[in-house]
Amino acid sequence: MSLPAELAEIVADFKAVDGQDKLQLLLEFSSELPELPSHLEQAAMEPVPECQSPLFLDVDASDRDEVRLYFSAPAEAPTTRGFASILQQGLDGQSADAILAVPDDFYADLGLAALISPLRLRGMSAMLTRIKRRLS
Repeated sequence: MSLPAELAEIVADFKAVDGQDKLQLLLEFSSELPELPSHLEQAAMEPVPECQSPLFLDVDASDRDEVRLYFSAPAEAPTTRGFASILQQGLDGQSADAILAVPDDFYADLGLAALISPLRLRGMSAMLTRIKRRLS
C-alpha cells in the first residue's frame, strides 16, 4: 500500500489497538481536528453530503508539492470529525501525487468496520474521493 509516512503511522496506531480502544483512538483524533484558518469560511467550502453529519472540506492545491487540507465538522459529530482529522493529519502538506496514490480503501486497514456502520465508513471514502477529484 502506498501511504505517506504520516498516514502510515496513523494506520499502524489503529492496528496496534483492539476493539473499543480503536473507538477511543478515533475520539482522540476527533478532538485534534484543527480550527479553520481565519481566511476560510465554511460557506466557501465543499460539502460532503455522503457523510452522515455535516462535513465541509477545502483543498488548497495552489502548490501541488504541498497540498493543504481543511475540514469543518461539528463537535457533536465525533466519528466524522475523527475521520476528517485522520485525513488532515495524514495528508496535509503532502504532494498531490502522494495523495492521489493513496488507495481509495486505505481506511479498511484502520480496523473500524466491525465497530462503525458501513454508512459512516463510506463518508470517509467520500472525503478522500473528493480530495482526489480536486487534485486530478
